[in-house]
Amino acid sequence: MTNPPDPVTQKASRDFLDPKHEGRRLFAELWGTFLLTLVACGAAVVSRTTTELNPAIAAAAPGLLVMAAIYFMGSVSGAHINPAVTLAFATRGNFPWRRVPGYLIAQIVGAAAAACFVRMVFGPVADLGATLPRAGFATLSCLALEIVLTAGLVNTILGTASGARNVGPNAAIAVGGYVALAGLWAGPMSGASMNPARSLGPDLVRGDFHTTWIYVLGPLAGAMIGVAFEWILKGPPTAEGTRAAQGEG
Repeated sequence: MTNPPDPVTQKASRDFLDPKHEGRRLFAELWGTFLLTLVACGAAVVSRTTTELNPAIAAAAPGLLVMAAIYFMGSVSGAHINPAVTLAFATRGNFPWRRVPGYLIAQIVGAAAAACFVRMVFGPVADLGATLPRAGFATLSCLALEIVLTAGLVNTILGTASGARNVGPNAAIAVGGYVALAGLWAGPMSGASMNPARSLGPDLVRGDFHTTWIYVLGPLAGAMIGVAFEWILKGPPTAEGTRAAQGEG
């Protein structure tokens, strides 16, 4: 015997799907990506220019921000705050393709605005916290690392999210924890970006794109692999499953 639908959950699901709320959702994605990029770049700048911030803390900081963002905006926009995540949700069939361009633009604008803020506050130092391969670390090795890290991230998100949204304690803890863990062990080598917007933002502001392709191609390829693995693990999505996951069943 199944429990009756929760009216609060049903209303949240209707709001998420209501096109009248698209402006609110786009602002949430812009603001969320701004905060994520600010924390990631700001922590990197501080750790590289002073001895007052442990590099391990700087690596884990974005994961804590992702966790907070899922809690405060997951029910508004889905808390994608990452073009790779938006494309993964759309490819999986849980997010309308017509809404993808708006989300991508909002995320990139938010990331670029955060990089501008970092430059204004700290000045043009430490590459504005850009994600860069470690000196001596091969470019293809960095690309491979970003692909694998993002595939794991997308599997974590798809496995814990409700429909096309990152919501609830399971998603927040799992996704935020994964981002922090990836940053702790892989950050010193590739930057552990897993997010094209987070990497593109500071590159746009500092005008240096010689490694940008790694952090665009890697996460996008990893996202598609993550979606394929989700099909292997759970099979194709169904309308009934998506409605049930969003509390509409």
